[in-house]
This record gives sequence, structure tokens and C-alpha cells, in this order.
Amino acid sequence: MTGVYFNSINSDFRKLKKFIEKMEIPSHCIFCEGVDLTIKEPKHHPSYEITTACNLNCIFCYSNVALKNKTAPKPGYYGDLSPKAITISQYGEPLLVGCEKVAYIIKKLKERFGDVSGDVRIDLQTNGVFLDMDKLDGLVDIVMISLDGFGKNYSKLTGVDAFDKVINALRDVAKADCIGVVRSIHMPGINDEDLVKIAKMCDEIGINEFFLQPLSVYEENAEKLLKAGLNISKTENLAEFIKVVAKIQEKVCVNVKIPGCILSNLKDLMRKYDFEDLMLLKRNSLATSPPKIRREWRFVIE
Repeated sequence: MTGVYFNSINSDFRKLKKFIEKMEIPSHCIFCEGVDLTIKEPKHHPSYEITTACNLNCIFCYSNVALKNKTAPKPGYYGDLSPKAITISQYGEPLLVGCEKVAYIIKKLKERFGDVSGDVRIDLQTNGVFLDMDKLDGLVDIVMISLDGFGKNYSKLTGVDAFDKVINALRDVAKADCIGVVRSIHMPGINDEDLVKIAKMCDEIGINEFFLQPLSVYEENAEKLLKAGLNISKTENLAEFIKVVAKIQEKVCVNVKIPGCILSNLKDLMRKYDFEDLMLLKRNSLATSPPKIRREWRFVIE
């Protein structure tokens, strides 16, 4: 029986290794320095920060922590002056200022960088509650909607009953001329079953990518997460995260992706070490306050 057991483990590792080898980086991570391992201190591609406020109160939110610790960014453009892609935005909910205002900012960014960068890619990160694609279609190239809980669990994780609004927003994104992405945070013990449901919903609606991120546990959020049922040891286990991603992909057609920086580093390590050893690696999921944006602040659009 022991031999059968180990053969089964080796078979699982081979499948997992092939799965990782075939994975491609997410659309959002293209042009990000984090996927270029020759860069010693990589930075996220440029972003335009609109507001640090949000209409949700997610139990894992890093933006809330940054606000409390006074490390949240002021509004404006952060990054180099020849961008290939710009994120709108990494903190807060940008659409709180209205889709018309966001559309205006995007147009101004395209005007400013059109000569030096050509057709700069615009990635909108939003919770989707206030999304109106009629006002943004043709201006955004990637729309990434955060969705971490399914049905009633959505309200428990966000503090707001807006699940149906988000689903309707995703339907509009799927019809629009852009890449539609659902981004979810894996919270072991809290949303494991939800992730499968969300991925299947992506299939049903026609979303292009399901982007899954591992959880970072900030001290200010730890009590809420543990009370909700978080298995903190699993947040540190890299193999557990990859296994979850692979199991979801087996059940759906949508492309399941992980952060490009994690994938690039994994593939690099796979060329240097035995895969079985790599699956023993642990990540430090316990995080201090989110650091201030390392990219240079440049200007604000009035």
C-alpha cells in the first residue's frame, strides 16, 4: 500500500507541474516589471489613483489598513512617463467619483501619453457596483472586477448587499469590447466553495479570465478573518494555493490565472530545483502595513 500511496503523490505532482508549465501570465500583468526576473526591485506598472474611499468594507482590505496607517496615496498619476499600461486604480473604488469623471481622466491620460506610448493600455480595477459600461466602453482595455464571495457570502465578506449588481456588471463587461477579468482573493476556510461557483459563473457569462490571488493577512484584519473561519496555515502553503487553482481549472473553461510575478518566479525555480521540494515552500502571508507606492507621483488631472 505504501508504494501505491507514493505513486499517487508523484502522479499528482507531475500533473501539478505540467499545469504550472502551461500557465500563462494574466493579461493585466503584461508589461509589469514583476514578470521580468532580471529587474532586482520590480515595480507595478503605472497607476492613476482616484480615491482611497470605497463603498464596501471587505474584511481583508489592504486599502483600509493603508488609510489607518497613513500610507494610502494621494490622487494622481504614479509611474514613468512612457507607460505601456496604466491601472485605474490600485486603492479605493475609482467609480465612486462617477463613470463620467473616470472616462474624462482616461481620455486625458490617453491624450497625454498617446505621442510617447502609442495606444497605452488602460486597466480598470473596480468592485463593479457602480460600473456603467455604456460610459466606458471603448476607453478601457481590461476591466477587472473584484468578487470574493458568492451569493449571501458576498455580503458577509464585503458588508454590503450588492452581489446581483456585480453580476449584472459582469454581464455588461462580457458584451463590451474589452478583456473581462474576475479577480478573487483565496481565503482558505472562508471562500473555498465560492471560488468554484464564481469560476463557473465566469463560464456562464463569458468572462475571459479568472484571476486568483493568495491572501495577505494584515494585523488590523486578522481578527475579522479568523472569526470568519480563515485557516491561516493554508494561506502560507504555496502548494495548497496552486492545488486550488488547478482544481478550479479542471472544472471550468475560463482561463484561471495567478499573479504573473508568482508564476514567473515559480517557473524559474522549477528550472533550478526539484518540483517536490518547491511544493514545500511557504510564503509569509502575515503582512505589515501596505507600503507607500514606490513609483513617483507625477501629476493630477483636474
